[in-house]
Amino acid sequence: MKFLAILVLAAALPWGLAAAQDSTQPTLPTAPSAVKYPPRAPAPPPATTQPAAPASDSSTATQEKPAQNPTTQHNDQQNSPSQSATTTAAPGAGTRSAEVPDDTVTTIRKRVNEVNVVFTVTDKRDHFVKDLTQNDFRVFDDNKPALSVESFSRETNLPLRVGLLIDASNSIRDRFKFEQESAIEFLNQIIRFHYDQAFVIGFDTTPEVTQDFTDNTELLSHGVRMLRAGGGTAMYDAIYYACRDKLLKEDRGVIATRRAIILLSDGEDNQSRVSREEAIEMAQRAEVIIYAISTNTSGLVSRGDKVLKHFAEETGGKAFFPFKIEDVANAFTEISDELRSQYAISYKPADFIANGKYRSIEILADNKKYHVRARKGYYAPTQ
Repeated sequence: MKFLAILVLAAALPWGLAAAQDSTQPTLPTAPSAVKYPPRAPAPPPATTQPAAPASDSSTATQEKPAQNPTTQHNDQQNSPSQSATTTAAPGAGTRSAEVPDDTVTTIRKRVNEVNVVFTVTDKRDHFVKDLTQNDFRVFDDNKPALSVESFSRETNLPLRVGLLIDASNSIRDRFKFEQESAIEFLNQIIRFHYDQAFVIGFDTTPEVTQDFTDNTELLSHGVRMLRAGGGTAMYDAIYYACRDKLLKEDRGVIATRRAIILLSDGEDNQSRVSREEAIEMAQRAEVIIYAISTNTSGLVSRGDKVLKHFAEETGGKAFFPFKIEDVANAFTEISDELRSQYAISYKPADFIANGKYRSIEILADNKKYHVRARKGYYAPTQ
């Protein structure tokens, strides 16, 4: 008996040492993909008479997807909406699993590679030109003529999705009240009940949504008046958040919309976690036009004014630099007029590759007297 007890203790000793060693190791954080895509349960051993075929449903491919950065993962899903619904057979799969319904296997979805662009045309006096036709323009994608134009419309009446971003930092405290009232008047003019929608974000060190998407101008006005000036300035973060989490993520309706951000700021940034170029990239991915109204009333062109102009040019919008604070209201009026004086075009690019890379856009008017303002480019979807 003593000899048998010694043998049992000797056999159990390595397991006890291993357990004690494991208990001293720090707990590793769970990867994001481990929550959304839990590991599959081990498959039962194959029968000796007939080997089991590997499952060919779409969940198999999804579960083997490596962990991604959340922002990258979101962009890939937005750019490739058909990926998650496309059925992919596992390598070497000979027969379909009996648990997968027939319609899942036979459904095939094909991506339509079309690019939609909203643009504005002005003459040499900066007046809107509203009576041009499709034949008056040439479209270049990645420096090559477009393969075909699928649709074209003048004075597009698409529903608006507008984000009003108001700088609430200490740097604009002295003129904050007037800007609030000008913004409220703009929303009352531009938002049509049961048709357009807008939201309000105030930002200092962080963006704060004081009114989410609504077509109720009274609620929007209340959201503007809730803002209080104070703190630093995280303008890039506010633009990035508004494009990704509001205009790109939540505005996924069946109908097409025009997406715009009205940015009221001095252009200075000292608190953002994302860079200026990252904010511009997110605006381009969300197909957002940025209109910027500078609150700099010094009469001198500041560094912030150049930043505002850069945001507007890259997204097809326009930057306004009021000489007096009272001119802010005029800038809002001009933006309102422009949103009702645009063209919309949809085209197929030539030599298109779904590789996620940036592709330039250039729309030219045959009449050299006219100037076309459109976003500078877009990011191709990924495979």
